[in-house]
Amino acid sequence: MRLQVSKTKNAASFYIVKSVYENGKRSNKVVEKLGTYDTLKEKLGDQDPYEWAENYVAELNRREKEGQEPVVIAKYSPFKVIKKGEQRSFNGGYLFLQQLYHELGLHKICNKITDKYKFDYNLNSILSRLLYGRILFPSSKRSTYELSPGLIEQPDFELHQIYRALEVIAKETDFIQAELYENSLSISKRNTGILYYDCTNYFFEIEQEEGLKQYGYSKEHKPNPIVQMGLFMDGDGIPLAFSITPGNTNEQVTLKPLEMKILSDFELSKFVVCTDAGLASTGNRRFNDRAGRAFITTQSIKKLKGFLKEWALEPKGWSLAGSAETYDIRELDGQMYKEKLFYKERWIKEDDLEQKLIVTYSIKYRDYHRKIRDSQIQRALAALDKNPSKINKQNQNDYKRFIEKTNCTGDGEIAEKEIYSLNTDLIENEATFDGFYAVCTNLDEDAIEITRINRRRWEIEECFRILKDEFKARPVYLKRDDRITAHFTTCFMALLIYRLLEKKLKDQFTCDTMISSLRNMNFLESKGNGYIPTYTRTDFTDALHEAFGFRTDYEIVTLKQLKKICKATKTR
Repeated sequence: MRLQVSKTKNAASFYIVKSVYENGKRSNKVVEKLGTYDTLKEKLGDQDPYEWAENYVAELNRREKEGQEPVVIAKYSPFKVIKKGEQRSFNGGYLFLQQLYHELGLHKICNKITDKYKFDYNLNSILSRLLYGRILFPSSKRSTYELSPGLIEQPDFELHQIYRALEVIAKETDFIQAELYENSLSISKRNTGILYYDCTNYFFEIEQEEGLKQYGYSKEHKPNPIVQMGLFMDGDGIPLAFSITPGNTNEQVTLKPLEMKILSDFELSKFVVCTDAGLASTGNRRFNDRAGRAFITTQSIKKLKGFLKEWALEPKGWSLAGSAETYDIRELDGQMYKEKLFYKERWIKEDDLEQKLIVTYSIKYRDYHRKIRDSQIQRALAALDKNPSKINKQNQNDYKRFIEKTNCTGDGEIAEKEIYSLNTDLIENEATFDGFYAVCTNLDEDAIEITRINRRRWEIEECFRILKDEFKARPVYLKRDDRITAHFTTCFMALLIYRLLEKKLKDQFTCDTMISSLRNMNFLESKGNGYIPTYTRTDFTDALHEAFGFRTDYEIVTLKQLKKICKATKTR
């Protein structure tokens, strides 16, 4: 800032001006009008107005250097129309994602890929915007391009370059995953002693099968082609690796190929793989019963051999951690033992594979089963009262399974009308399994510890929920297989960044709070001055600023402050 004196025939006016850059052009902006020579002389008495003004400017420059100068906002006119097409509001929530992006070394990964392919577009700019966009404003690639100028720092690419970049990302997806794992070790220690694996699928708004897009069992029960994603997560809930396979692939055969990539690319050798019953094939168990690896997998009690099922459901002989007693679960006090977990265990040999079968029983889990089933029974009864003839679809978790249809009389003759009723035998049979849960493992570890490890599978299920609900990873509109693979690669990277954000904030906030707050961290641009926060300061924003080491919740973030923040988020 400097002093400028404008002299006329009758007066001399004092101004403080500073140089500003707008759209790459330099111009002078009046920061403050101090008054005329005569008014200042009258106000200052014996002090020389020129000397006072010079000292005042020097003080302002000192405070500006220390980041303490007050900002005088230009006056706004209620009669002046804003310029057409001028953007005034920008999102700054991405700055925190940007710091994690650079901590993961994604900018360096982009540089390595650029050097390999020698293209001239800015892959780092494209990839970063695809990831920030997937978290902040999930949408199509075209919409992401159109919304990217809404971030404080402007993008440096064209729409057609996004699609060119997707082709390269697809080719380098294995390299990207391996590099991300290696780089993530510098952020925090990865808990790779326990790995969780699960599969889900994503549907397309088309009907024609092609390439990866194939008809298969849709977990959303959509009559559309799907692709399948297999995901490995470490013991702390951080995504580790993923793969995409055609929608008609049996999910049980997806585990080995991805695990072999982890063994080779990540140089991991000893770990425990934890899966649900749907991925618990004998082949997968055998694969993780050697070379220092192990497995923990959910076991359906209903599918156990008769003598094992009888042993599992036997009410006597249950143990409780920390107690030498054995318990009969029929005699338990519902209130006293509601939060306790009872267990029994034994070694079994199935298909020449020795494994330990652990069965647990919980009163709280039993009550949960009963509550869910009672609700479904009420829905079934309501359906019977209305129009049961329209009931023609059911699955193992649908309330319609409790409705049975009879087409013949008690004598075995064909009835004139179909008879619908509640299937009490099925209800009674399902109630037999209330409160029970089983896992199989080749580990000779404490049963409660094995159960504790298995119960963390909910985090990988939450990963899929975040991808589908928050990041809008489906339906997928891309057609080419390479672009589909690239789409899920960016979804995987966005999920990794989000999970690291959760850990950085010590899991204090819900997913909805975190993502909605970042999306709403908007700023009003004050030309030549800086950015004025328009979001509400909350416990979440306080925790965010503390964790990342910079603040954006001042009354105004000056251009100088913003420059320092942007530089800090990229200094890795």
